[in-house]
Amino acid sequence: MAEEKEQLRLHDLAPAPGSKKDRIRVGRGRAGKGGKTAGRGTKGLKARNTLRPGFEGGQTPLARRLPKLRGFTNPLKQTFAVVNLSTLDQEFKAGSKVTPDELRSRGLVKHRGLVKVLGDGEISKKLDITTHFISAGARSKIEAAGGTVTIIES
Repeated sequence: MAEEKEQLRLHDLAPAPGSKKDRIRVGRGRAGKGGKTAGRGTKGLKARNTLRPGFEGGQTPLARRLPKLRGFTNPLKQTFAVVNLSTLDQEFKAGSKVTPDELRSRGLVKHRGLVKVLGDGEISKKLDITTHFISAGARSKIEAAGGTVTIIES
C-alpha cells in the first residue's frame, strides 16, 4: 500500500523556532528590564516625547539664519524706460519722428512699457517726439531746437 503524503495546511505554517524575538517593552517598571527612564537617559530634549517645530538638533534654525524682510514693495510703482536727449541726437536724423516703437526697434529701449525722455545732453536737430513722459528740461530743449513734443495718454 502507498504511503499517503501528509498535506501542508495553512494553520501548520509558523516561523522557524528562535527567528522571532519579542519586542522590548520599555517603561514598564524596574522589573521589566527597561524601566524608569526607559533607556532615554535623564531629562533633556531626547528624554521627552516631542521636538518643537523648526528644531534642527541644536543647529541655528533656518528661520533665524535667513534675513528678515524689511520694508515693502509698492504694487502701484511705475517703471520707465529712460532715453536721454544726447542719445536721440546721435541716433536720429533731423526732422525724423521718434516714437516708443521706433526706440524699441533700434534697441534704445530694452523692455516694454512706458518711455520717458530726460534732458541729459544737448539736442541740435529738429525732432518730432512722441512719448509717454518727458522732463521739463528735455521739453524746453526740444522746443528750443524747433522740435515738437506729443504726450501719449497712458
